[in-house]
Amino acid sequence: MVEVTVPHLEPLVEAVRGVDAGWLSALGGGFPSAVVDDDVEAMTDAGLLAVNEALAGLGRRVQALQARIAHGISRRSARELGVDGLARKAGFRSPEKLIAATTGGHVGDAKKLVQVGDATAGRMTFSGERAPARHPHVATAIEAGVLSVACAGAITTLLDRVACRADRALLAQAEQTLVEQAAGLSLSELQVVLRRAEAWLDPDGLEPKLENLRDARFLRIWEDQHGMINLDGRLDPATGAPIKAALDALVTAQIRALRGHNHPDHGVDGDGGWSWSDSGKTGTAADGSPAAGAGTGDAGAGDVGAGVGGPVERRTIVRLQADALSALAKHVLGCEQTVLPLASTTVVVRIPLEALTTGAGVATIDGITQPVDAGTARRMAADAEIIPIVLGGKSEVLDLGRSRRLFTKAQRLALVERDGGCASCAAPPGMCEVHHLTWWSRGGRTDLDDGILLCTSCHHTIHKHDWDIRIDDTGVWFLPPAHIDPTRTPRRGGRRRHDYQPAA
Repeated sequence: MVEVTVPHLEPLVEAVRGVDAGWLSALGGGFPSAVVDDDVEAMTDAGLLAVNEALAGLGRRVQALQARIAHGISRRSARELGVDGLARKAGFRSPEKLIAATTGGHVGDAKKLVQVGDATAGRMTFSGERAPARHPHVATAIEAGVLSVACAGAITTLLDRVACRADRALLAQAEQTLVEQAAGLSLSELQVVLRRAEAWLDPDGLEPKLENLRDARFLRIWEDQHGMINLDGRLDPATGAPIKAALDALVTAQIRALRGHNHPDHGVDGDGGWSWSDSGKTGTAADGSPAAGAGTGDAGAGDVGAGVGGPVERRTIVRLQADALSALAKHVLGCEQTVLPLASTTVVVRIPLEALTTGAGVATIDGITQPVDAGTARRMAADAEIIPIVLGGKSEVLDLGRSRRLFTKAQRLALVERDGGCASCAAPPGMCEVHHLTWWSRGGRTDLDDGILLCTSCHHTIHKHDWDIRIDDTGVWFLPPAHIDPTRTPRRGGRRRHDYQPAA
């Protein structure tokens, strides 16, 4: 194995050794071949996942060094240096263009490297002494290879944006918390946490932001030259939440009906799920079951499957959404169908008691990741069709033992508070059902401790592949089967995976 003399490269070499060891282990005692594809084909499932994780760690190590180098190139290419700047001398108009040319990536990616490098590099005082990085927790995490440049950039961008309005002690606490929460999250998942963290760090800035969002709402409808009716619009959270909830409910009901899941008692202990696609690729697993995480309503081309014995639904999710909108409009205008599958559909606003009484604070809307200010929540709570959940207030008794099989609406709302939607993939609450951890047919109780919100796809995956679920005072945890992860390391689930969790 390669030996290095530069100490900063030793972690990189260690990461390469880790990939090498993981690769050999993944082959199950076999010998590596001269063709990568042959090795990949020969790897065990657990080994393939382990190699993927090791390569990701190696990639983060490389990114960390790239960010430091990008910082150095940027400093030596400062605008005040003019034509004597490093980038200009190398024939580029900016350090970002130089970096992008060498990496083969976008200029935006190069800017992110420079930004993260600037935020995590050590500083010098006027007296020539070394000072910590502007964001030391991010710097430590990225240097340790546990935080990607993309996630580091998202965190530092937020912290810099609210720095002039937030308390310095809260900022330092938030940086540490966000770095800890970022572990195991994708960038899109982290951005949900960051939106909620911003509302917590800068509550005074939330109301004007929502006012701007509301002022920016619009909807245009026109007929084009092909005879198609076009819709183009953007809606603020309060305006869009009821529309999203209704369409999600209609589409979900249609799919379940054609799969035999339309009976209210059916599906509690059963299988089923979504099949959706992105950019033309169908969202199904290797065994033909719906892929986990499907059902968010952002489908592309591809057919929705059907259960055995039922009619085959050929419409894509986006077509189902279009038909659902039309059905909703027909119902409003007065059609023969007097009942739509919306009776159990509600828009739920969750607001702390203090925020409700004082008008100051932050609230959330189920199915919407953007937090809202207390004023917006109070206005929404005045609507008879919207259910306000006051956190910290007195609530009804929710544990019902085995007196009934189905979970009550109140229990479901309490589970949405805990799980946030699908406890596994975070699909919106309207696309989920309450499932017994211990099947009702095997003695399961209709209690909160024995219930969990899951979309049908994740429910199918968990039962088919023998995942375990643990619920304790710290939240919901998913334990992968040993053939996927030999250590069975628990993975965070539920609302706490995506909510900002400041230290007490």
